[in-house]
This record gives sequence, C-alpha cells and structure tokens, in this order.
Amino acid sequence: MIAPVLATLPAALAARLDDARRQALLEAPREKRLTVLAGALGLTEPEALAALAAAAGLDTASNLEPDPAARGLLPARLVHDYQIIPIRFGETPAEDAAVPPLHLASAWLPDEVMNDWLRTFTPRPPVWHLAVPERVHQLIIEHYGVGSGSLEDGDDSYVAPETVTQTEEVVDEDAAVVRFVTDVISQAVEDQATDIHWEPQEGQLRIRYRVDGLLVPVPVPENLLRFQDAIISRLKIMARLNISERRLPQDGRINFKANGTTLDIRVSTIPTIYAESISLRLLNQKKEAYTMDRLGMSAEEQAQITAILDYPHGIILVTGPTGSGKSTSLNAFLRKINSTDLRIITIEDPIEYEVPGVNQMQVRPEIGLSFADALRHVLRQDPDVIMVGEIRDKDTAEIAIRASLTGHLVFSTLHTNDAPGAITRLVDMGIEPFLVASAIELVIAQRLVRRLCPQCSRPAPVARVKLVESLAILGCNAAEADLITELKAPVGCDRCRGTGYRGRIGLFEIFRLNDEMHGLVLQRASTRTLADSARQHGMRTLGQSGWEKVKAGYTTLDEVLRVITVAEK
Repeated sequence: MIAPVLATLPAALAARLDDARRQALLEAPREKRLTVLAGALGLTEPEALAALAAAAGLDTASNLEPDPAARGLLPARLVHDYQIIPIRFGETPAEDAAVPPLHLASAWLPDEVMNDWLRTFTPRPPVWHLAVPERVHQLIIEHYGVGSGSLEDGDDSYVAPETVTQTEEVVDEDAAVVRFVTDVISQAVEDQATDIHWEPQEGQLRIRYRVDGLLVPVPVPENLLRFQDAIISRLKIMARLNISERRLPQDGRINFKANGTTLDIRVSTIPTIYAESISLRLLNQKKEAYTMDRLGMSAEEQAQITAILDYPHGIILVTGPTGSGKSTSLNAFLRKINSTDLRIITIEDPIEYEVPGVNQMQVRPEIGLSFADALRHVLRQDPDVIMVGEIRDKDTAEIAIRASLTGHLVFSTLHTNDAPGAITRLVDMGIEPFLVASAIELVIAQRLVRRLCPQCSRPAPVARVKLVESLAILGCNAAEADLITELKAPVGCDRCRGTGYRGRIGLFEIFRLNDEMHGLVLQRASTRTLADSARQHGMRTLGQSGWEKVKAGYTTLDEVLRVITVAEK
C-alpha cells in the first residue's frame, strides 16, 4: 500500500511531509487523505485541494453533476472503494467520436491500479478531476446507494483491494449483509444522524436518517429488497433480540464500534404489515460535549442562567418536545458547575453524554427502577446536585420538589410547549401551587433550528409584506420590517451537500418567577396569564429569540417559523 499512495503524491508536496505525516497519509482512507494533507501542510482543505491539483497538473471540479449515462459502466464496489464518480464536463462529445472520454471526479489522485481497473470495465479513456471528498462521497451515495458496493450482484471480477486475501467474504451473502449494515450505520454517523429507521414498505425496504431534526430518505441499492429478511435478522442479532419472534415489539441495544467511533445504539422493533420496522437511536459515547456558548446562547442568556446555577437549592427545568436538545442543555449546565467540591448524581434514560467526575445512573423500568425509585435512593447518597432526566409523573415531581426544598439543586425536563406552561403542568399533575412557587427557580423552553451553512449563505432581499406577517406570527415588533431590506438565505454547496444548512442552533425562552408571578401561581393562573406577566417583565419569547438569530445571520425566518409556530399558538 505504501508505494502507490506516495507515488501519487507530487514530489513538491511529498518533500514537505515528515515521516509521521507520511505515515498518517498512508493509513488514511482515500476520502480522508485530503484532510490529513491539509493538516500536514497547514492549509485549509480548499487550499490543499488547489495545491494538490496544481502540483499534479489536474483540474478541480466544483458543482459536480453526475453523468447518468456512465452510471452503469463501473461496478458500485469499485466506485465506493476508490471514491470516484463519473461526471458531466464541458460539451457533450460528438456522436461520431470513436471513443468519447470518461470524465471522473476523484477524492484523491488516481494511480495505475485505478486506471487498470477502469480499462477492465470500459474502453473510454479517463479524464481525471479532483473534487471535494465530501461531495464525491455524497454523490456516490445518492446515485449508487448506501452500501451498494456490499450488496452488488453480477460481475465478481472486481475484488476490493483490502479484501484480496478475503475473497471468501466477497461471495458470502451473510458477510455482504454484515458489511451493508455497518456501511449504513457508519454513513449515519458521518451525516451526524440521531436516528436510523428501517421501514419495510410494499416492494421496497426504505431507510431514513433523522438529520438536524428532519427525516432524510437514504438512497439504497436497487437490489436491497432481496436482502430485507437477512438485514432485519442481522440487526436483531446485533441487538441480542429473539430473531424468531416477529409478532411482538422488542427492545435492545447495540454496542457499535467503527472507525474509532463508539456508539451505544438503542434498538426498537415493531411488527408491521410487511415485516418488522426497526428504529435505531444513535448515542455517541465519545461525542464532544456542548458548552452554553456552542448551544447558541447569547451572553445575556448565559448570565441569566449562570446566576441561578450558583444557587445552593431549587429546581431548574428545561422544556420542549422530544429532540429539542433538553438533555444536551442540562449536560452543558452540569459541566459549567462541575467541580471537586460538589457531589453530582444524574438519573438518565438513556445516558447520552459521559461527564467526568459525575455519578451517572441509568433507569431500568423493566426491573422496577423508575425515575421516582432512583430519586429516592439518590437522596440517601448525600448529593449536592441531582439531575433527573425527565419528570413523567406526580411521584417523581413530588420527590424532586421535596429534594429542592431540603437543600439540593435539581435539574430536570418536562414536555411543554413554552416555559410558563411548565408551572401549570406541575399544578395539573397534582402538586400544590405553593410548593411549585417555592421550588421552581428557572424554566427554560428551547427549540433547535438548522444553522445556515457559513460557506455558502448569502444576503438576499426580503419582501416587506411577508416579513411583517412573519414578525406578527413570532410576536415581534412589526415596525422592525421597515429597517430590514435583506437577510441571509441558504444557497447550497458541496460542504452542506446542497441543503444550505449545516448543524443546528438553539432558541431559548427563559422564565424566572418574581413576586407578581408567585401570586399568580398560588391563584392557579392559566399559562397565558403567566406568559403575559412574564413578557411584561422582560421575558423574551421563543419567537423573539428566533428573530434575533435570524438578524444575526445564523438561520432563516422560514426555519424559525417551521420550528416554533406551533409553540407560539
């Protein structure tokens, strides 16, 4: 392997690498070599791509458009292994051209082995172009399907370089299914998906990822249906489920390791009309934790929350629907206060982040260890700070409030649309209003919106009429529309895979009770009454928080409206 990789690297660039960096380059997969080279040369990836192309005398290709006419020329496995994709380039060759060239975008410089394989499958001479590895990989997925190289039928003349000594695996259908499942999960990690859904439909097995809160259909190989039963069985075996039981729902977990990533995957199966539907929740045990800054909190919001985090007792609640980042926020708060002089215990379902120095506990409802039972035992452990993953019932709520009133700082979550709604939800559960008013120090409602791609977003003019309507829906001052002529808009590029968005950012509504609101709680006032009072005393709503993020260029009005309109109604 050493000679071909280094042989493709131009001497001018190879001379700038020391032995350690050369070794790192040799060990990196093709789609990661540009990243390694960029780090070794102290360049950005676009700069490294330009330098590599210039040194090798090749063109760079941007805004790639695949060539559908050439799709069937190359085996999917070869395309996956070498990270190459046939593209349209320039004018279409004349019909009388004897052998038109085959334009190929590659994530790395071609070598003789690649050219030899190409000559095996097509007489068309290759014309090479270097392109952004992420985009090449994404186009391969879109046009050949995730894991299509694993399940490929037909011509077995091509053998992947890394499996030359394992040819028995190539022809083994079981091994192909194992590799396919691994490819699908690995791609989900690459796309930063939180869930994978395997959904048997009439005539197809549909696979979808949840990325940035939205479900995204995954392109799959054309022959996937043939392997449906084997794939479902493989997933159930990985989760240690009963593969012969197809009539009842089952739950399990998978410990998945690939490419240095360790995942704790929660597995849920349900029987459907065609076959079992399987959902995987991906929990990256080594995922980089979020700080309050990275969550998207402004300096003012951080100051409001930090002041309460210093309290010795009380309850801090984070509210929002499933998938709105509540656990992530609580984790950021824990890291903010974590120190050697505090005993912190968490009760979670599941444990999403590992926090050094914190005692983390997993609930086990199947053996009778619920949030309420765990909380009772934790109170005997001399904690200073307790995090309860969720308040689901009156029992848990009562124990949490009693803990806060006896000198503990308690963090937890509730499912309510807005922050004032958490107060009325606790009262509706049967908690006495005077206990709620005494214990609750802060309620934070939050949502996650997609963040504009910093590489391609551009200012665009806005229609005043639409802006006025949007501001009215968000509860903002419509007069601001007179001052705004343009806002940043999504464009789409290779880096964001054409969506115009990369990652997510939080919107926050921070509700803190004052004397007037204490009185309203004791009177069992409605959520609307509490919200009106809070706004009069300066609470910024989710809509107003979203508008601030739009003005700052982090997201778009359409995205904010999509996420929080329901909450504001």
